[in-house]
Amino acid sequence: MVYIGYTFKISPTAPGCEILIAELADAGFESFVENKNGISAYISKDNWDESILKDIRVLRSKAFKVSYSFKEIKQRNWNSVWEKNFNPITIDDKVCIRAPFHKKFAHVDYDIIIEPKMSFGTGHHETTYIMVQHILTLNLKGKRVLDMGCGTGVLAILAEKRNARFIDAIDIDAWCYENSIENIKRNNCHKIKAYQGDASLLKDKNYDIVIANINRNILLNDIKIYASCLSKNGILMLSGFYVKDIVVIEAEAKKYGLFKVNYKQKNNWVGVKFVKK
Repeated sequence: MVYIGYTFKISPTAPGCEILIAELADAGFESFVENKNGISAYISKDNWDESILKDIRVLRSKAFKVSYSFKEIKQRNWNSVWEKNFNPITIDDKVCIRAPFHKKFAHVDYDIIIEPKMSFGTGHHETTYIMVQHILTLNLKGKRVLDMGCGTGVLAILAEKRNARFIDAIDIDAWCYENSIENIKRNNCHKIKAYQGDASLLKDKNYDIVIANINRNILLNDIKIYASCLSKNGILMLSGFYVKDIVVIEAEAKKYGLFKVNYKQKNNWVGVKFVKK
């Protein structure tokens, strides 16, 4: 799959980057990398056209100075970029997410090796970080787990390491699907099955725990489906949106018997835990 990569320079960067990322996510952009001058943002070429930015309000705002450029990004180019910039990360001194060429961290409980392509989910983004924290609070032993929008497969891999009975890992993107399979093998996981597709794959499925780290609009559209495949007292964990979006997410969840338990926050991004009653 071919991606379109945008490089945005924005001044001031705070809160400009945060606002820009939120608006780009609503427009269909899938992943973001912040830097000192602004952000890089990526969208599948299949979901892109030259008018994609017409509704991005921050570009027209007098409060910010924004310039940008874009180009096609092929898979082989992405690998060289992340290898130069990807550093290992530890979360709560329990999980290490690293590349194959990094040394193993001796003191952590869970060592996860990830080699992303264009896939989202190295732990560096706030939402992945938060979802790892949520997973660490759960007793997954013997549980049936879904990782929806799995990206690199990192959350599914952690779920297996925490003794889930089985895990389905689903992503609509071909690169993510292929990358998940590679990372599953790389971490010697045997209880994860990866699928390419969307929530339509969940018909007749049943899970104890559903993890969905995508974006607000997709989550709002699919919450009904997640609820339908959750067992009684099952747990739904959602991320990929901001604190301000909790109200609308929670309202939609309540329609289907899902009630908010708590949420974790990092730099205005949140991960919310719901229970099905």
